Amino acid sequence: MTNRRTGRGAAGRRAYLGAAAAFAVCMAGTTLPTPLYGLYQEEIGFSELMVTVVFAVYAFGVIGVLLLVGNVSDSVGRRPVLLCGLALAAGSAVAFLAEQGLPLLCLGRLLSGLSAGLFTGTATAYVLELAPPGRRARAGFVATAANMGGLGCGPLLSGFLAEYAPRPLVLPFVVHLVLLAASFAVTWSLPETVPGARPLRTARPQRLRLPPEVRGVFVPAGVAAFTGFALLGVFTSVSPAFLAEDLGIHNLAAVGLIVFTAFFASTLGQLLVPRLGTARAVPLGCLVLIAGLALLAVSLAWTTLPPLVLSALVGGAGQGMGLRGAVGEIAAAAPAEHRGGALSALFVVAYFGISIPVIGVGLLSEPLGLADAGLVFTACMAVLAAASGAYLLHRTRTAEAAAPSR
Repeated sequence: MTNRRTGRGAAGRRAYLGAAAAFAVCMAGTTLPTPLYGLYQEEIGFSELMVTVVFAVYAFGVIGVLLLVGNVSDSVGRRPVLLCGLALAAGSAVAFLAEQGLPLLCLGRLLSGLSAGLFTGTATAYVLELAPPGRRARAGFVATAANMGGLGCGPLLSGFLAEYAPRPLVLPFVVHLVLLAASFAVTWSLPETVPGARPLRTARPQRLRLPPEVRGVFVPAGVAAFTGFALLGVFTSVSPAFLAEDLGIHNLAAVGLIVFTAFFASTLGQLLVPRLGTARAVPLGCLVLIAGLALLAVSLAWTTLPPLVLSALVGGAGQGMGLRGAVGEIAAAAPAEHRGGALSALFVVAYFGISIPVIGVGLLSEPLGLADAGLVFTACMAVLAAASGAYLLHRTRTAEAAAPSR
């Protein structure tokens, strides 16, 4: 009997880690083009505003999927939705390989957004559900780390391949296609976690609905996710141009490494959440995020590199604390049959944060210049993070003070 239990436990660990690996591979594809935008600008010829628009096409693809079918995995199952997401990610890579101009570039980003939209909430719920009972808390970290780690590995991989290997606009996407094929095989072999899942052909667009149990924690969690993803959005869409044009750094591996630093720091920030508790991690994450935004403002104002790297580390850590805390609060409050939809709703808010401010920076960069547009962004996001952080800290302290009297 002991051997059977050990076998089941080992199988459970392999299952949720396999799902997390597929999650990371899919998300890596969404940031793979980040260090390559300068090469595309030289080849195709478009402005910095178009870079942010191309980036935003991805974000709106994510949002559209989350809004229309974000909770579909609660009825048709997690596995078929993730397989569809991997197929769309492969289509994105093919579009980039066939790229002949701006339309295919936008198509690649759109397909990438659709795949991420299918994966974001569904894969998070899947990893949590596949984990053995004793590893549920760790599985929450694994899910958010796969999300952020995958996003960070994309620019790191493409930056090094583009700088030190041949065919910089081809090889990164060929490598990603190989990883996607392996992820498809792994996901195909995983068990389904949704009881009584209906056939995929029965899936229909349906509006996201928040169950009553989630509504009390959703707004503060969503604000934290919005602000954190806004910072990451600027790093992935604007920082390559700032590094090249203002700091004179043209090494694509260095660009990829700096962007990776923000996502790596996010993963490290998530490690602090179990000690802090999810309720306290969200407001504290907002406050750490403010420090990261201040460092970004210093880098933009004085055109210097060290504060930019520190901003990636500090701001990424704050984003990670806030994101894992928000995911933990939402997942704990949502009933199992609505967990995928509730997490998808959280990521809808997050991806508005990764798109709207980025487009704003792109629009302002024409009249103001990239650095000054970034300064406007940091000021707006710092105000939002300060307001939400102060509110959440007050809310947490009030709840703690009231607890002994209950």
